[in-house]
Amino acid sequence: MRIEQLEYIEAVTRLGSLRKAAEALHLSQPALSETVRNLERELGVNILDRRRSGAKISAEGRELLPHIAGVLEAVEGLRRAADEQHHTSRMIRLGTVHAATVPLLVPAVRAFRAAHPETQLEVVGVQPAALQRSLLEGDLDLGLVNYLRGDDIPPGFHSTELLRGHAVVCLRSDSPLAARDRVTVEDLLAQPLIVMRSGYLMHRYVHRLLHGRSPLFSYSTDGAEMGKLMVAEGLGPTILPDYSVRGDPLERSGVITFRPLVTDDDEVLLVIQRPLAGSVPPATRALHQVFVEVAATYRSAGPASLALPATEEAGGAATG
Repeated sequence: MRIEQLEYIEAVTRLGSLRKAAEALHLSQPALSETVRNLERELGVNILDRRRSGAKISAEGRELLPHIAGVLEAVEGLRRAADEQHHTSRMIRLGTVHAATVPLLVPAVRAFRAAHPETQLEVVGVQPAALQRSLLEGDLDLGLVNYLRGDDIPPGFHSTELLRGHAVVCLRSDSPLAARDRVTVEDLLAQPLIVMRSGYLMHRYVHRLLHGRSPLFSYSTDGAEMGKLMVAEGLGPTILPDYSVRGDPLERSGVITFRPLVTDDDEVLLVIQRPLAGSVPPATRALHQVFVEVAATYRSAGPASLALPATEEAGGAATG
């Protein structure tokens, strides 16, 4: 049984005769009649009543019409769902805290663009709490989120760890602190400090690092990228994951650099998340996979390598 056979029966019923149906379907009447005969032989029912005056739907055929209509309606629903999925797959919205723009985000976007040139990608910078809320509400498809070692991964998400690094002091290359091998908390307290605004993970990290003490002066800003620009302009150092600074254009050009902190509690994780509930469009799955592969390349080849990976299937280490 083929779908077009059922569609032909529907056309004969709707138009009232085999001849009219053949004209509407741009088929010869013998070809249409033979297709229906094949279905009749398969079902063991005379669907058409063939007479000298023409062929029309038979009484037995009319009894089958509700079932035929149900199959055709289901097929049309499948086609609509596929069209809708294809449409939504052409636009992916990615939320990010911009912690790993150079080593991860940019190479992944470049690789995804090469493999899926017709799919639009919107990158949205947002705080972690708002990012996860938007994921659950369907406003975002994927999200890049930072966690500190030991943090609980919230329920409701499929979470895959991409990068694991350390908090470092990001500073201008001509800063006196750049001459140090490591930077202490007392060093940070003695000068202006650029901190992430409340709601960002690194804001929580700095508050814990300083044990509630206040630096000489502090600026608040949104996200790592603005923080690095402020560092480059000489406003003071900031605290970021090392994978956010290493390989950045400002770092490669020698404007900014980074130094480790004198602390053992400095591990930062970057994960990619999507909601557990609901279906995942193919393009969203593909972008997720590209991030996993770019992160694997970064980890295996070292921070200096930003080469693009292949886009074949590869595994990732799930953290939730």
